[in-house]
Amino acid sequence: MNTHTQFSVFLVNRPMVVAQVCRALAEAKVNIVALTMMDAMEHGVMRIVTSDVEKARDALQHMNFQFTEGKVLSVEMPNKPGAAADVCEKLATAKCAISYMYCSTAGSGKAIGIFKVANIDKAMKALESKRKNNRDIKIKKRQPARR
Repeated sequence: MNTHTQFSVFLVNRPMVVAQVCRALAEAKVNIVALTMMDAMEHGVMRIVTSDVEKARDALQHMNFQFTEGKVLSVEMPNKPGAAADVCEKLATAKCAISYMYCSTAGSGKAIGIFKVANIDKAMKALESKRKNNRDIKIKKRQPARR
């Protein structure tokens, strides 16, 4: 579990604009760790977590794209059903609101969940206290309802 800088890049909805951002990062030798793209009628917001914040910032500034930066929580989880639900339930139990989230996986058995939360320190404490004896976020087994 780590915090990362996430870039929210504001783009017009035109062909090649997303490709231009990805190419600029590639040419700057910046790896995209996680990415999500959301659109509206005339514009979109690309949220990106990268391997190198400084190089990514420079590449985006050089292209004159409007963007903001913010902190997000990155959680490594097992790549199996229920992993994201388990993390979300732990955050909810600790009263940590999730503004949004997205996940990335390469099929390696692990997934990375990116969480935008109201209070990162509180969220990290909630998830860490639940994992003290475990390396991975464990999936809770639901008990069958008793009749």
